[in-house]
Amino acid sequence: MKRVLSIAVVLVALITASTATADDGAGPFGVTVTARNARVGVLVPAARAGRPAGGHFCTASVVDAPHRNLVVTAAHCLGGDGGLVFVPGYRDGHAPYGEWTVQRRFLPRGWVDGRHEDSDVGFVQVAPRGGEEVQDAVGGNRFVTGTATGATAVTVTGYPNARETPVSCTDKPAAHSRTQQRIACPGFSGGTSGSPWVNGDGQVVGVLGGHDEGGTTPGVSYSVVLGAEAERLYREAAGET
Repeated sequence: MKRVLSIAVVLVALITASTATADDGAGPFGVTVTARNARVGVLVPAARAGRPAGGHFCTASVVDAPHRNLVVTAAHCLGGDGGLVFVPGYRDGHAPYGEWTVQRRFLPRGWVDGRHEDSDVGFVQVAPRGGEEVQDAVGGNRFVTGTATGATAVTVTGYPNARETPVSCTDKPAAHSRTQQRIACPGFSGGTSGSPWVNGDGQVVGVLGGHDEGGTTPGVSYSVVLGAEAERLYREAAGET
């Protein structure tokens, strides 16, 4: 989980009075707003299935894949042996698109062997519900590697543990190092690990995690620079290898 020094979500005037919908355009840079996005949801322990309020611990999102069953998050969200459930579009205790059981997890070798912060990306396949795949229910963003850090603005959407609604912020990432990128967005406290960084073309070009498992303050978040390892992992999880 994102290891913030204080888990209080202090949004104050930084959250606007308006609520963004799934198709709203980007707001002012560096301003966190209440969000609504069907493709982004929460991870919940299977023991809390049907009772996600107060039990979600990481964020995840649906990505486009041939079998239409793929969800991306941070690798550090996928530790342990317990079952998991993905709840897309979660809001105020409700699962408007249902709860989707995680069937299989995919972690990069760099994470499995040494929990390397440059490998902090993971995927899960979720089981169909009533013959429908999750991407058919909510859509999916393209997972894209090799983009230049800061080439365009991105919108980050995630679920702080202290809230039962998601928050969203748009800004331009900056390089933290050759393999890590960072973004200045207030209010991204514990629970937002795994939040997708989506550019204007609807492409996931980052996943909140990496350095310090996503950051130690709510105002600055990190992501791995998605490269060859993330591409290989996506292809394996998507069934393209």
